[in-house]
Amino acid sequence: MSRKSVILVAIALVACTLPLHAESPVDVQVNLQQNLGPFNPVYAWFGYDESNYTTTPAGQALLHELRGVTPAPIYARAHFLLTSGNGQPELKWSSSNVYTEDATGKPVYDWTILDGIFDGWVHNGIRPMVELGFMPEALSTHPTPYHIPWPARPGETEGWSWPPRDFAKWGDLVRHVAAHMLARYGAAEVSTWYWEVWNEPDISYWHGTQQQYFQLYDYAVAGVRAAIPRARVGGPATTGPNPGSKSAAFLQAFLEHCAHDRSSATRGPVPLDFISFHVKGSPHIVDGHLQMGLNRELENAATGFDIVHASEKFRYLPVILSEADPEGCGACSPEHHPEDAYRNGTIYPAYTAATMQALLALAQRDDVHLAGFVTWAFEFEGQPIFAGQRELQTHGIDEPELNFFRIAGLLSGDRIAATSSEAVPLDTILANGIRPGPDVDALATREGNNTAVMLWNYQYDAVPAPDTAVQVALRGIPANASRVLVEQYRIDTNHSNAFTAWQAMGSPQQPTIQQRSQLQAAGQLQLEGSPAWMAVHNGQIRILLAMPPESIGLLRITWTEAAIHPNR
Repeated sequence: MSRKSVILVAIALVACTLPLHAESPVDVQVNLQQNLGPFNPVYAWFGYDESNYTTTPAGQALLHELRGVTPAPIYARAHFLLTSGNGQPELKWSSSNVYTEDATGKPVYDWTILDGIFDGWVHNGIRPMVELGFMPEALSTHPTPYHIPWPARPGETEGWSWPPRDFAKWGDLVRHVAAHMLARYGAAEVSTWYWEVWNEPDISYWHGTQQQYFQLYDYAVAGVRAAIPRARVGGPATTGPNPGSKSAAFLQAFLEHCAHDRSSATRGPVPLDFISFHVKGSPHIVDGHLQMGLNRELENAATGFDIVHASEKFRYLPVILSEADPEGCGACSPEHHPEDAYRNGTIYPAYTAATMQALLALAQRDDVHLAGFVTWAFEFEGQPIFAGQRELQTHGIDEPELNFFRIAGLLSGDRIAATSSEAVPLDTILANGIRPGPDVDALATREGNNTAVMLWNYQYDAVPAPDTAVQVALRGIPANASRVLVEQYRIDTNHSNAFTAWQAMGSPQQPTIQQRSQLQAAGQLQLEGSPAWMAVHNGQIRILLAMPPESIGLLRITWTEAAIHPNR
């Protein structure tokens, strides 16, 4: 078959009509023979404020679904695991009531609610990233008021955010939690977990001093290690660092404490097995439309990576970005924060794809071990359908963002070389976001006779724009493979998008049974066109497709023994 014929077959395969005014297609080159090393599923981490949502029917259904989006291990992190209360969640609040004290000050442990949360994870095949926080009422140095419904007014503080009145009791609480989990789930299971001390101690989640946080950390890790000697412990889960910021100074001081100080709990070395901090973006409304660059989130990551790399003792420890998001308030609604309206649509998954690529490039550039980034999104109980909070599912209907993880779950094996003529350089993204043009780029993997190419068209300005023509040239296909099977998955306005399907229905707040069924189907990851066999020419195929703004595509190319030896 001629090269021209191969291209024509490719055009028919994707069944797309390119804009008549399109210029030369974006050139994406993928080389199966250029291996870049194992692909690390850094995306397979999720988190949420309301740990009690874990045990609701909707929470359990979503956890079960998350475990099915990827063959990689899924990790979950949640706030408020140790707080006092009745276990009833609110926005940005939960409780387990695991620790109280009797009239004599003796600790009393009640595992009922906490067991339900951890069972919800473990029984769904989810590995906990155990966030050790926050302070039980009986241990808090300032217990009153203990909880103020969100949002608190400026100057108000809550009892759960204060240091313990007795650090030894705090350490013993953590030891009891770790010992209980070991007894309940076994050494093989808990050995896969991460234990992180607190959350964002550089801001209002912690009303102690920096030195008191170090003491909190020392006693917590001593408690975990007393029960599980080989447990993976770390922190400090600080907010996004920028050069010269308080959060950057806190992260650096924490690493120096672990490297040079003696533990206030044991007087021995301070254990540290992983380093965590947070990275957040900052979308804005400009001239009536959304501008959402990657630079703020990546600047946080770059600053934190620089701090880690500068630490001679810890520079090669795993780094977990234990919150990594386009902005910082998952429970906020676009009703009051119009810049957050991106969440229901395809901007969110396209942003996540472009950010993952950039984070991997940053980690490689700065020679740090990025173990994962936590998407702080789950589901919200009792909120209107498609309310626009940062979530993966609304009323049991999958949002487009969840389909990013289904696409990422099709990437496996080793990364292979993939370049794009319209990829925005990393330094440009760090300086400017992406503007002025789109970022059309690709990430590719190969495992055996299977290759996956993830493509995205991400735009800094969320304004109407024509589709972008993209030509993918895949070369290095084995010489004895005469045909390959090509499938294309797509997230865009018309594919894998329950939100636009809901809008087309008239945005019903209470969908009928039939409408709900249609929305659930629209929320699944969908193919663009039908799978088709393509002829290979000189070890290469070319696929021409049209990518709308803020879209993701996944090309999966496979060849079988029948394709390699068609006459058998």
